[in-house]
Amino acid sequence: MTNTDSKKMVIVGGAGFIGSHVTDALVLRGFNVHVIDNLSAGKREYVNDKATLHVVDIVNYEDIAPIIAGAYAVFHFAALPRVQYSIEHPIETNTVNVGGLLNVLEAARSGGVKRVIYSASSSVYGDQEKMPLTEDMRASPLSPYGLQKYIGELYCALFSTVYGLKTVSLRYFNVYGPRQDPEGAYALVIGKFLKQKAEGIPLTITGDGTQTRDFTHVSDVVHANLLSMESEHVGSGEAVNIGGGKNYSINEIARIIGGSVEYVSPRIEPHDTLADTTRAKELLGWEPQISLEEGIKELL
Repeated sequence: MTNTDSKKMVIVGGAGFIGSHVTDALVLRGFNVHVIDNLSAGKREYVNDKATLHVVDIVNYEDIAPIIAGAYAVFHFAALPRVQYSIEHPIETNTVNVGGLLNVLEAARSGGVKRVIYSASSSVYGDQEKMPLTEDMRASPLSPYGLQKYIGELYCALFSTVYGLKTVSLRYFNVYGPRQDPEGAYALVIGKFLKQKAEGIPLTITGDGTQTRDFTHVSDVVHANLLSMESEHVGSGEAVNIGGGKNYSINEIARIIGGSVEYVSPRIEPHDTLADTTRAKELLGWEPQISLEEGIKELL
């Protein structure tokens, strides 16, 4: 068994939006941080100077295993995360989102890692009749991406049960904040609207804009990851909602940001999301701190 270094942390997908913020937080706390990223979506300039960047791909087990070995904890953010992209490319996204995660879990298990914190997704819920969404609801994903993220949760739980690797799955609800990519995976609506406003063009709303989303500021997500690394109450593959606990219609978001709007044809997506964060409070001592109005004001 590899000796574990309590100061070594590995961030898989650490050059991306959320992963780079978690990297910053761990560096600030004095950890020895290693970032794994193939830079397909991540940016080199997002990686903290005090972290070590390894430009490798999680689909290649031999490349990542030596980097992961001996770490205290592994934070897994790497994914091909767009819902629509997964509908068009189910095999490619499965190779990364399921196969890549399996490589990370096996490297962690064989490398003596104490804990894996997995970035799961509220997309596992699909369209549910009841709100808010609670972790004991039956998963009902509407896209290959949602299914792949759910399979990832099941793999984490299985590695805890079968191999004794401590894991926890954090189900994020629409994360936004500095470094979000207005084009990319987490573009989501806020990044897109801010870009359109800056360019002086109408804010484009899919469907009628009555669909609602629960938005979570990236700093709150960072806090949830740090708590998950330390909490004695998780480690058996628990799924935990990380959301703002309040939902807003897309029309409301457009009003907060301001500007003219244009409606375009709807797409396949859940009509509403709203996180019940009771479990996050009980198991992690976590509650969201930044309201959407504050978060958007900062970005504007």
